[in-house]
Amino acid sequence: MSILTEGGGSGPTSPDPAATPRSSAGQPSPRRRSRHGREENRAGLLLISPTFIIIVVAVVLPIVWAISLAFQDVRLINIRGTGIIGEYTLDNFVDVLTSPGFLSALWTTIVYSVCGTALAIGIGLVAALALRKPFRGRGLVRASLLLPYVAPVVAATFVWSTMLNPQFGIVNWFGQNVLGWEEPVAFLSDRALPVNLFGWEVELPMALITVILFEAWRSFPFAFLFLTARLEAVPGVLDEAARVDGATPTQRFRHILLPQLLPTIAVLTVLRFIWTFNNFDDIYLLTGGGAGTEVVSVRVFDLLTARGDIGAAAAQALVLAAILAILVSVYLKFFARQEEQA
Repeated sequence: MSILTEGGGSGPTSPDPAATPRSSAGQPSPRRRSRHGREENRAGLLLISPTFIIIVVAVVLPIVWAISLAFQDVRLINIRGTGIIGEYTLDNFVDVLTSPGFLSALWTTIVYSVCGTALAIGIGLVAALALRKPFRGRGLVRASLLLPYVAPVVAATFVWSTMLNPQFGIVNWFGQNVLGWEEPVAFLSDRALPVNLFGWEVELPMALITVILFEAWRSFPFAFLFLTARLEAVPGVLDEAARVDGATPTQRFRHILLPQLLPTIAVLTVLRFIWTFNNFDDIYLLTGGGAGTEVVSVRVFDLLTARGDIGAAAAQALVLAAILAILVSVYLKFFARQEEQA
């Protein structure tokens, strides 16, 4: 190995600048950076590909298949020979929209969804406010409030059916022996119950009211969890300052707590309305869709199982999804923004 002298001489060969391209600041050249970025993109695509495949197989393909079935004359007897591409027609949608009972079922679905959502959020809000202050056993009480939400729906509906039974149910026993009812009430089979209110004869849709109450009881813990978490994040200084200024509990709730809770309530309203609008198992297990409680999801199930008309069931499901999308869009456009700005 030769040694480089001051006057010049043979020495080690200097590295070739072209071998390791660098910029003037010592950073990798744009070509090297672009190649490194492409490698990172390929690695990212490789990592998300299993999730993408699962979503396509479990979500996208069933949706495409359902849309295709909605435009074809498909029944259980010819389902094996039906493909995605077939003889498309609008007869299923015409039959669904003009079938007797569709508008009634749609109105029942809207009433059930709106009332169930409002009651669930209202009860959850009351429970969250009642358990806001710490006391001994608060954790146990909060945990017990989650039982309706985590209990199996079959067990919950069986308990309610037993309690509301007109022959041996505890509710009718209490009403007849304590409240003085003249006769037992069939809560789950009475389409309309005549009631005298302040001299007015009113017919209450008893079965529909019962399933709405069940939906509110079963789903209020979901709202309770969200609202409790939001209340914990409200600064206590605001409430203390309002107390010092002499604000009443109603004023503190209206001007301090409610503005803080409105964004959470808006999200809860959208989520609970979507889930309630598509709800099927609660109503079917309680009443089977009878006594004025038939919602659109029950009609879809009946078309699929009782008549074996897969095309009509898919068409009605698409109509249900379209109506839900319209209602949610209207809410998000006209009401959610106002609540966030309040």
